Amino acid sequence: MNPVQKGVLGAVLITAAIIAAIIYYPSAGRKELDRQGAAARVVIVTTLFPLYDFAGNIGRERVDVSLLLPPGVEAHAYEPKPSDIARISSADLFVYTGNFMEPWVGDVLKGIHSPKLKVVDCSKGVTLFRQEHPGEGHSPDHEGEHYEHEHGHSRGVDPHIWLDLGNARKMSASIAAALVEIDPGGRETYEANARAYDHVLSSLDGRYRETLSSCPRKEFIHGGHYAFGYLARRYNLHYIAAQGFSPDSEPTPRQLAAMTRTIREHSLKYIFTEELVEPRVARTLSRETGAEVLTLHGAHNISREELEGGRGFAGIMEQNLENLRKALGCGQ
Repeated sequence: MNPVQKGVLGAVLITAAIIAAIIYYPSAGRKELDRQGAAARVVIVTTLFPLYDFAGNIGRERVDVSLLLPPGVEAHAYEPKPSDIARISSADLFVYTGNFMEPWVGDVLKGIHSPKLKVVDCSKGVTLFRQEHPGEGHSPDHEGEHYEHEHGHSRGVDPHIWLDLGNARKMSASIAAALVEIDPGGRETYEANARAYDHVLSSLDGRYRETLSSCPRKEFIHGGHYAFGYLARRYNLHYIAAQGFSPDSEPTPRQLAAMTRTIREHSLKYIFTEELVEPRVARTLSRETGAEVLTLHGAHNISREELEGGRGFAGIMEQNLENLRKALGCGQ
C-alpha cells in the first residue's frame, strides 16, 4: 500500500471511529476532563437538549458544554434564573434556538457585557413556518404560512425547527463554525467531528424518507402540543395535534370530537403522546377510540436518568422513526 492509500485509509478509519462514538456514546467528551483541565476547554452554554447534544458531538474533548434547562423540565415553561444568566455571562459560547423558542434571550443579552461571549442563534438560515389552529395541523395539501428569519418573533411561528433533520444539520453547522472562530487551533478536530455528525444526521434523514414513503397511512394524531409540524412537512405526512405550541393550552370539546372522528374514519390504531408531559388528552382519545398510546419524543429535553445514561438526539430520532413506522403501518 502506497503512502497516499495509507493516508486515505487512515482518514476513513478515523471518521468511522468518530461516527461510531456519536452513535453509541453520544455523551462522549462531555463527562471526562481532558488532560489539560477544564480551564483549557471552550465553555458552551446551551438552552435546549438538541443544541447541547450537537455542541457536545462537535466539540467533544475540546469543550465543556452545559444545558440551562434542568433535566426533566418541560422546555416551554422555562425562565432563566440569575444563576443561569451568570453562567451565560461567563461562557465563551451561548447557543439558543431562536427568539420564538426563547423570547427571554434578547433581554438577557442586553444586560451581559462580556467581550469574549459569542452568541449563536440556530434559527439563522432556517425557513420558519407557522400553525395557528390546533386540532387541524399540517397536511401535504395545507402548507402553513412561512416567514423569513427576521420575522421569527411573529405570533404563531413554530419553534420546533430541530425536528426537521435538514434543519438539525444547519444548526449543527452553525455551532461548528462558531467553535472554529472561537478556537481556531481546534479547526481540524471540529471540522472532522462536524462532518461525522452530519453524516449521522444525513443517514438518519435518508432512513426516514425511505421508511415513511412506504407507509399505507400518512396521518398521525398527537394528543399533545403542536411540535411535529416540521417533521410532518419534511416527510409528506398529515399531522394533527390537540394543542397549540404551548403544552399548557387546552383543546376544545369540538377539536377533540373532530380528532376522534379522524381516528375512526382512518382506522388509526395509535395515538401519540409526548415526553415529560402528562398524557391526559392522548388517554382521553384512546378511551374514546380504542387506539393505543405511543410516545413521539420532541427532544426539547430529557430526564436526568437519560442524560446520565448518555442518550443523544440521534437515538431519540431513531426511536421516533420506529414508533412512526409502527403507527403508520410501514412495511406491512
